Amino acid sequence: MRKEDGRPCVPKPGRADHQNEIGFQINGLSHMIRWLTHQYIGEDGGRSGVGVYGWLIGFIYENRDRDIYQRDLQQQFSVRRSTMTGILQAMEKEGMIIRRPVEWDARLKKIELTEKAVECQERFQRNIAEIEARLSSGLTPEEKETFIRLCEKIRESLA
Repeated sequence: MRKEDGRPCVPKPGRADHQNEIGFQINGLSHMIRWLTHQYIGEDGGRSGVGVYGWLIGFIYENRDRDIYQRDLQQQFSVRRSTMTGILQAMEKEGMIIRRPVEWDARLKKIELTEKAVECQERFQRNIAEIEARLSSGLTPEEKETFIRLCEKIRESLA
């Protein structure tokens, strides 16, 4: 492991060397990935103008082949109706979504992304793909597969 200036991290005398601990390695990787992510896509996840709405936009974008309604978002993100209403009103005001009434029930509104939100989401996906390529660039396909399998095994043991 190295510091930002390239020097190796050396434990101070009398302190434990944690280099062989899984948690230490995962924590270090987590910090490095977070730093890399911020370099590529910024503090707001690369969704300039989107902020906290990124998860909602991502969900709607990934499910654009079907109609999405407020209740779908409430269920997906485990929030109350009043909370989601406020979020959707703010997103509509910021030009991220359009709520359209459906023909069979004027009270029911389909939620659609605006072009602005779609552009933000697609830029975000490109940035994530670049980060993923950089993360795996020094690994063979077999090493990547082994790493993912080991991560899944660790995740299962923690569940």
